[in-house]
Amino acid sequence: MNPRVAIVTDDPGWHGRRLCEALAVRGVDSQYTSLSQAHIRLDHEVTVNLRGFDDGLPDAVFVRGVPGGTLEQTVYYLNILHALHDLGVPVYNDGRAIERSVDKSYTSLRLRQAGIPTPDTWIAADADQAAEIVRRETADDGLLMCKPLFGSQGQGIVGVAEVGDLPDQQMTRGVWYLQRFVGDRNGPASDWRVFVIDGHAIAAMRRTAPGWLANIAQGGQCHAAVPEGDLGRLAESAVVSLDMAYAGVDLVRDSADRWWVIEVNSIPAWKGLQGVSQVDIAGCLADDLLRRCISVPLGEAVS
Repeated sequence: MNPRVAIVTDDPGWHGRRLCEALAVRGVDSQYTSLSQAHIRLDHEVTVNLRGFDDGLPDAVFVRGVPGGTLEQTVYYLNILHALHDLGVPVYNDGRAIERSVDKSYTSLRLRQAGIPTPDTWIAADADQAAEIVRRETADDGLLMCKPLFGSQGQGIVGVAEVGDLPDQQMTRGVWYLQRFVGDRNGPASDWRVFVIDGHAIAAMRRTAPGWLANIAQGGQCHAAVPEGDLGRLAESAVVSLDMAYAGVDLVRDSADRWWVIEVNSIPAWKGLQGVSQVDIAGCLADDLLRRCISVPLGEAVS
């Protein structure tokens, strides 16, 4: 019987199809499932019921997406991943890794503690404190970025050059994450995405855009890059510092050619990167998942 992998996602799309295809080639059956439709059972047995796995738990879980929702829902969804892990089901990336990266403030803390260059950052839950930080740090024409603690694809990021630019409490949900802007504020945006699997930088791209955000979802363009030198080394170190099986690491380079790690994504997309890379990223993810979680001989179908 073939091993079974649950791909956790509410929107399989291109990424889900690529993962299914990569796993099928390796003799593994896969099924999409959603955390919003899962439930924990604590009655005559202790288990997690996943849609599509009525006859028992999968052999492994690949987390492709965690649904949004209230704080209670988010905690519950992560607790499902923790419960699966505690029940002996390998989870890739696991709940702890996702928790370490989904909150930008904790990601920045871990990076700084590991000595990885990341821009100066301030986090405050008091509007007056946030305003004081802005006044102090923009006094010499500095620029900060205010980012949502929980967010991706460049959504909700605001440039802050003065106190009046600060988003209100409703937009920030009561926490202001302020990070020093690195780059040319007058020129086209440019950053790098490095994909790291099992501690190795396997692919990279440069993203450019006319504005000051280079995210693909915000209209950025992808260009092939080589993950070597400091670019690859820093990306690998960032993933190690957050104890992740795989991740997408975003970096920028300043006018002095110094690299800075901006973000580390534990559920990264790779469609844009795949378009400029010769590496089969889904295949590399499938190989690492099987090596870590199922121990299927690679390239050998299971019957």
